Amino acid sequence: MRRETQNVLLVLLGGALLKLAFSGTYLRYVKESLQPWLVATGAVMILLAVVAIVRDLRRGPTVKDTEDTGHTEDTGHAGRSPWMLLLPVLAVFLISPPALGADTVNRSDRNAAQEAKPGNGFAPLPADQVVPLTLGEFVTRTAWDDSGSLNDRNVRLTGFVVRKDGRTYLARLMISCCAADASPVKVLAAGRDLGGLPDDQWVEATGRVVPGSATRDNAYVPTFTITGVTPITPPEDPYEG
Repeated sequence: MRRETQNVLLVLLGGALLKLAFSGTYLRYVKESLQPWLVATGAVMILLAVVAIVRDLRRGPTVKDTEDTGHTEDTGHAGRSPWMLLLPVLAVFLISPPALGADTVNRSDRNAAQEAKPGNGFAPLPADQVVPLTLGEFVTRTAWDDSGSLNDRNVRLTGFVVRKDGRTYLARLMISCCAADASPVKVLAAGRDLGGLPDDQWVEATGRVVPGSATRDNAYVPTFTITGVTPITPPEDPYEG
C-alpha cells in the first residue's frame, strides 16, 4: 500500500475516534471516564498522519516510494493488511452498532450483584417516598443487605425489558471498562403485565421488592412487584459501572 493511502487511512481512523468521543456514541462501547483517552488517541493519529504527509511533500518522490507500490509476491499480504483499518472507520460512519441489550442478558445466567458480600454496611436510604436506585444498587441490597432496608420501600428503577423462558425481566448491563466485559444485572418483573412492551424497550418502573426473593438458587435475581411503569427513550449512557 502506498504511503499516501496509509496516511489517509490513519486520518480517517483518528477522525472516527474523535467522532465517537464528541458525539457521545462512545458510551455504547466504553465507560464515560475513557473519553479523554479516545480524544487523545484520535488526535495523535491525525497528528502523525499530518506530519507524515508534510514530510513526504517536502522531500518529494523517492526510490523507496516507488518500491512501496509492491510488485513482489512477498509484499502482497503486507500491502493488504493496512486496509483492515477501514473496518472500524466504516463501522463508525456507516453502521454505528447499537449498545448491547436483551440478547446479551439472555446469553448469561449470572447476575452481577452475586459477587458482592453480605453485611449491614450499606448507606441509609433517603426518606423520599420513592427512592431512585440503579439496578445494580437495588440487586446488591436485596441480595446482601441483612438489615432489609428495601423492605416496604417504594423504589424507581430504570432498565430495559428482557424476556426469557416465559418470564419478563428489567435489566441493565454493568461494565468495568468496555462493552467486552459487560455483565447483566436484572430483576424479575411482577405485578404488571408488560406484554405490550417489546424486548429492549427502556422503562422507568416503580414498585417494591419481594423480601427474600433473591437467593443463591436463582442467582440472586430479586422479584420486583411493579406498581407503575413508563416507557422512556434509551439513556445517553446505557451501562452501569
